Amino acid sequence: MPFFEKYFAGSIVLSFVLWCGSPVSAAITVIDDAGRQVTLARPAQRIISLAPNITELVFAAGAGDRLVGVAEYSDYPEAARAVRRIGGGNGLDLEAIMALAPDLVIAWQSGNPSQAVTRLQALGLTVFISELRHLPDIPDSLRRFARLAGTGAAAARQVSDFEQHYEQLNRRYSGRAPVPVFYQVWERPLMTVNGQHLISDVIRLCGGRNVFAGLPALAPQISTEAVLAANPEVIVAGSGSGSEPTAVALARWRRWPGLAAAADGHLFVIDRDLLVRPTPRILQGAEQLCTLLDEVRAGK
Repeated sequence: MPFFEKYFAGSIVLSFVLWCGSPVSAAITVIDDAGRQVTLARPAQRIISLAPNITELVFAAGAGDRLVGVAEYSDYPEAARAVRRIGGGNGLDLEAIMALAPDLVIAWQSGNPSQAVTRLQALGLTVFISELRHLPDIPDSLRRFARLAGTGAAAARQVSDFEQHYEQLNRRYSGRAPVPVFYQVWERPLMTVNGQHLISDVIRLCGGRNVFAGLPALAPQISTEAVLAANPEVIVAGSGSGSEPTAVALARWRRWPGLAAAADGHLFVIDRDLLVRPTPRILQGAEQLCTLLDEVRAGK
């Protein structure tokens, strides 16, 4: 029997088994981050995550035990390491995804190849498109993931904790004197984020000002000369954001003593996963950044 015939036959059997003995419930409908309506006949039992940040969000929403496949580098929480890999940055294993018979696939709009996601939809899978640009999007995503999985009670505590922590940081730091910040995503090529990126939202939360907020691309490549012209007071890089130790890469800015951040020694490293991944842990990274910017203000 051809692979896809076996897949659809298996799906029918699996659906029958899952439905047997379960009460009939109303369909579940949510709107994803692409503005599409996503509907499930019942709470998702077999979920596939196509990005590490999505894997982390699914666990935070209380549905980690529903994951049957995850993208490479899904390493948090620890239980995520044991879930089957279905591809990553070098491409998705569509055959493996289909064989796992998921009733929900969650894709990352700006991180997964659009053609692969379109192919999964064409094959009949229910796909939720996730794209978080602002910190309040995180609890909103937790609520929607929990609704799709029927785990609202488990997600409620995570949502409450995040919103309380966010408000505490916002009240404490957002109104403070702005500090010009350059966030170094990558060293070779030199890359940063614009004002629409989630990291820029973190910088704003801490009372910082992203010196490259006005660039059109979400994660633009820039030149050394552009950084020197912007003259940030603080340069921050995520650990592992280059081909060599991050501290070494940052130290290269000391070649330009006229650069404010280099002259004052304001070259900082923060755990990359705590700023790059749009998950509840991002507020840990935000708290570190807020503290650093406050130290810079105090030293003026």
